[in-house]
Amino acid sequence: MALDTRPLDRVADFPAIPAGWAYLDTAATAQKPQVVIDAITRGYDTDYATVHRGVYQRSADMTLAYEAARRKVASFIGAGTPDEIVFVRGATEGINLVAQCWAGTQLQAGDRILLSQLEHHSNIVPWQMVAERVGAEIDVIPLTADHCIDLDAMARMITPAHKLVALAHVSNVLGSVLDARQAADIAHAAGAKILLDGCQAVPRMAVDVAALDCDFYVFSGHKLYGPTGIGVLWGKAELLEVMPPYQGGGSMIDRVTFEKTTYAPPPGRFEAGTPHIVGVLGLHAAIDYVEGIGLAAIHAHETALVAKTRAALSQVNSVTLFGPEDSAGIVSFSIEGVHPHDIGTILDEAKVAIRAGHHCAQPLMQALGVDATARASFGVYNSAADVDALVAGIHRVTRIFG
Repeated sequence: MALDTRPLDRVADFPAIPAGWAYLDTAATAQKPQVVIDAITRGYDTDYATVHRGVYQRSADMTLAYEAARRKVASFIGAGTPDEIVFVRGATEGINLVAQCWAGTQLQAGDRILLSQLEHHSNIVPWQMVAERVGAEIDVIPLTADHCIDLDAMARMITPAHKLVALAHVSNVLGSVLDARQAADIAHAAGAKILLDGCQAVPRMAVDVAALDCDFYVFSGHKLYGPTGIGVLWGKAELLEVMPPYQGGGSMIDRVTFEKTTYAPPPGRFEAGTPHIVGVLGLHAAIDYVEGIGLAAIHAHETALVAKTRAALSQVNSVTLFGPEDSAGIVSFSIEGVHPHDIGTILDEAKVAIRAGHHCAQPLMQALGVDATARASFGVYNSAADVDALVAGIHRVTRIFG
């Protein structure tokens, strides 16, 4: 299909992408635009001070900037109030926080947790840990023929014993998009809460947690063109209120004595210690950058790149494509007789960077019947030329392994 990349010809915004290098690993981590780098530099250079503690002007200014970022995140994902936004190190920490502080206190022996076959390890292992501790059980939703979470199967499987459902909004391997509102409706009809892993969704499409009616939502800043080491947990206010602290230390307290400590209300209760101040500022800049382009434009651009890639690869007889035709920004594939690591190495020689491996989704690999896949994933800096370079590289792989 014809691909007009003029609205998103943004590669010049990214100093780490040299001419002639096709970076197709955005699902792992996105490159950073200059405006984010500048925000980080200012945060450590002319503006740096601690937050929530100092009475001097620069500390007060930094606190205002830090809390402005919280309001920006709340607006970005449709949260009801900034107090529902908890800053964490990333989606992994956000999921672990909910697992320990909500599931670990609300679930008991005999309760059940519902996951799906395509989940990232970070949306599997924390639930296994808490299930083992409290005596809960885990059930797994299968996939449809085109590798989406089977919501009809979910509706058949869920019971009143299921207290929590945890699903990827967009698969990090397949790019398949969950009908999150339908999943939430199914969960709530059975009396369960639902957590959505939004790492791959938030950079690619508009997210409104109120419209989705989920209970928890997590994402990582570094996949959203922001810094590493910063992420977001959103939770409904009434759920955060009943959750105990995740860690103890400074900032998360109301009053401390040796006899008893009382805790701050959310979100401070979950933000022990000095936070990643500059990471929060960088996340704010990243959201401003994405909103300046427009998530609808980003989604349309990546959809076109995926369509072009899948159309070209489907013409190569030895290539197997995974995931649905309308996958969001991600194309996973294998080449008969060639290990994905060899594909990645040969493509790297042609200055095409992809991901190769199990993508922290080993149960999904088992369901697909492979040990690993090659994965190309797109961002605002990619163009039709990057797809052409990928396809040319794959033809070279097939010639080498003939």
